[in-house]
Amino acid sequence: MSSNVADIALVMEQISQSSRYDTNTIIERAQRGDAVAFEQLLLAHQQRVMATAWRMLGNVEDARDAAQEVFLRLYKHLPKYDAQQEFAGWLYRIVINVCHDVARKRGNRYLSFEAEQEAGKLPILASCDDSERAAIQAEEQAIVMRALSTLSEKERAAIVLRDLEGISTEEVARILGSSATTVRSQISAARTKIKQYRDRFLKGGHR
Repeated sequence: MSSNVADIALVMEQISQSSRYDTNTIIERAQRGDAVAFEQLLLAHQQRVMATAWRMLGNVEDARDAAQEVFLRLYKHLPKYDAQQEFAGWLYRIVINVCHDVARKRGNRYLSFEAEQEAGKLPILASCDDSERAAIQAEEQAIVMRALSTLSEKERAAIVLRDLEGISTEEVARILGSSATTVRSQISAARTKIKQYRDRFLKGGHR
């Protein structure tokens, strides 16, 4: 039994190493100007880039503009990418910087998660075969997305990367150019605010 477990673990590690090798190969080809490789890179990451941008900016139009700018910057700066870095973290740093620039340019315009939902534009990022379960997931997601608009930009970036994208606290700190201690504090504050918002929302009878 233990031998089978060890064999499975070895196979999984080999698959993981193979995946990293394939990604690195694609990046190397794209760095040399291979347009097909760059397109593969774009297709592999565009959904995650769009989702993160939308969560940061609060509406689809701004998120699309941000995603387009992210990939323009990726194309421009990819030759300078150091393979010793984690590519996903490097890309997330670009996404966060672009979102910051977009948010600054648009001024104090309110994050429009609620308006997006009412207009039927709210993307459903989780999928479920069961229709009732899917409806519950969509409602929970809508509440969380609305709650994000109550956070500061730094808190929103920290919680989006840590809890919604599943990145480790240490890597989030590297992406944001901050300390792990500061990021933990921002995440804790964000979680508290989101919980408080959710509790208020549900008590208000908005279900």
